[in-house]
Amino acid sequence: MKAFFSSLKPAFISLALLTLLLGIIYPLFVYGIGQLFFHREANGSLFFYQNGKVLGSEWIGQNFTKPEYFHPRPSSAGDKGYDAANSSGSNFGPTSQKLADAMHQRISSYRSENKLESDITIPADAVTASGSGLDPHIGIANALLQTSRVAAARNLSEEAVKNLIEEYREGPTWGIFGENRVNVLRLNLALDKITSSKGPS
Repeated sequence: MKAFFSSLKPAFISLALLTLLLGIIYPLFVYGIGQLFFHREANGSLFFYQNGKVLGSEWIGQNFTKPEYFHPRPSSAGDKGYDAANSSGSNFGPTSQKLADAMHQRISSYRSENKLESDITIPADAVTASGSGLDPHIGIANALLQTSRVAAARNLSEEAVKNLIEEYREGPTWGIFGENRVNVLRLNLALDKITSSKGPS
């Protein structure tokens, strides 16, 4: 019996050391590095109202529906979309009739709200949801097609709105992944600043 417990001793010591190292020291080290060098990112890249309430995260898409705001990609995350606690895509396949019907409806709505002619090509990201349903960005082509609506609703020139899009343009990740894009929340907050609006809704 003594030999049995002696053989267990190294296992318990290893368990204790690994628990201390990987369960306590390493997480605290990573947390400390994050707070020290990437404080905003580690805490969710949040934006706040003047009263201190959270407005949203730079990395979590949210729904904007008013004409004076740039609208995000469609979302299938949750029953009403843009649910950060229920990130998902629709899982409809390319032959799905539901997907085809949804696409036709989205294209029609997009053309109507932006007053686009039938020969204008609609960007894919304007009518398709991302895999997570929470993509916070839209492509430059999508943003430019919304420019006229946003400018009219805010009594701005289209040139001013286009300049703002250019100012907030982001390149591909690491220079190779993705495309040129703009963060919808950041762009809408910038619009509010220059037109003294109350805030997104």
